[in-house]
Amino acid sequence: MNTSTQTNDIPENTPAASEGKGVTFTALGLAEPLLRALDAAQYVTPTPIQAQAIPVLLKGRDMLGIAQTGTGKTAAFSLPLLQRLAENREHVGPKATRALILAPTRELAVQIGDALKVYGRQLKLRHTVILGGVSQHGQVRALSRGLDIVVATPGRLMDLLEQRHLRLDKVSHLVLDEADRMLDMGFIRDVRKIVAALPARRQSLLFSATMPPEVAKLAADMLHNPQRIEVTPQKVTVERIAQSVHHVATAQKRALLVSLMQDPALKRVIVFTRTKHRANRVAEQLQKAGVTADAIHGNKSQNARQRALDAFRKGRVRVLVATDIAARGIDVSDVTHVINYELPNEPESYVHRIGRTARAGADGTAISLCDGSERALLRDIERLTRQRLTVIGDEPANDNPERSRPVRGRGRGNAEAKTQRPPRKRSRRSTQGRGKAAKTEAAKSGESKSPAPKAKRLKKKRAKTQGGDTSGHGPFKGRRSAPKNTNRPRRPRAA
Repeated sequence: MNTSTQTNDIPENTPAASEGKGVTFTALGLAEPLLRALDAAQYVTPTPIQAQAIPVLLKGRDMLGIAQTGTGKTAAFSLPLLQRLAENREHVGPKATRALILAPTRELAVQIGDALKVYGRQLKLRHTVILGGVSQHGQVRALSRGLDIVVATPGRLMDLLEQRHLRLDKVSHLVLDEADRMLDMGFIRDVRKIVAALPARRQSLLFSATMPPEVAKLAADMLHNPQRIEVTPQKVTVERIAQSVHHVATAQKRALLVSLMQDPALKRVIVFTRTKHRANRVAEQLQKAGVTADAIHGNKSQNARQRALDAFRKGRVRVLVATDIAARGIDVSDVTHVINYELPNEPESYVHRIGRTARAGADGTAISLCDGSERALLRDIERLTRQRLTVIGDEPANDNPERSRPVRGRGRGNAEAKTQRPPRKRSRRSTQGRGKAAKTEAAKSGESKSPAPKAKRLKKKRAKTQGGDTSGHGPFKGRRSAPKNTNRPRRPRAA
């Protein structure tokens, strides 16, 4: 369902409301300081999500926004939030904040913080970013003075709440960005605890690229009579992305990736893997092949992750290898290609991965490397996107053709296949447990039981020469038993 927002500035069913074209930021009702900041940042025309969301949020309503990544959601909620806070200035005291923005990844939190700095440079509002991977001392020091906006990841925010370095009783604005990703990463319990600690009277916003049932339930619990805004919800993948797949054996993926990187058209590439260990291995392999690459994942410190992102943005690194945890936290312009070294377990993650390219109206390319174990994942992706990926090279083939098809039935071809099989070795079990006839037949054919192990033979030999008990039982367990007394008179047998 596509819902248009009815406002005085943007009438229903107009091109401006549906496409965001022909509308200026001035017409949306933004204040002059924000307009000057947007002009300095060369923001000319609002995107569809911005054109629909900003007027609604300036009125103070709750909102449920559904839009793909790279559609300008950050500005859609940041601009009206900054304006409302600037119009109602209030000092909340130490350890408190007036607005809270939750983001699933450190990279996304940093980007939101940078956007607030750009948009609100003339408003003199105080904000900070709270995230893990770095020391909390600077964050605690910033919170001690009281803030207007806190951008945080759920994990570090819960830590500071438990240590009583932060109060949420003064929060009047809540923004939950990339809610579906938070659920995928297991933050649902932390998010619910944070929402429960907030005042009941507040303006709440929830943005999500997809709407699974868990996100819908969370939205129903935290939003009050929200305005629902969807931007092209039926188009799951970006139309400007050329998507293709290579069917390749697992052991040949690295060589194929190095071969793909020989093409100079791949100027700025993000390679996605499923695991942190694989990301490190792929980055090392590319570096050995002469391709500048770096890895970014959850095991790296925030400073290391930020250095890798900065090097990728400035062109010092050609390839950035990342896991899904950073799929929505990488906002780098001019990414020419996205390569799925391993297909994601969830088809929705594929959409978020390839959304790193073709941003801001540009074209992009997504290449997937699919081995035999990932074909079911590929079918799920094609079912979600409602289109088949273009196959480059050979059609799907099994990684091990010798095991690809079992021999069944009768016939000449089957007999020939049977004759090519190597002869099976006879095991001990083949001559044991089949009765007296089998043992007799084995003895006639010259087959015998395998000799006793060397330790057992030595044990028997020692028992014969020393007359001791080496069975490991009785009071002399583990050592030689006392010799028997042969001069002892024999007890008379009972009549």
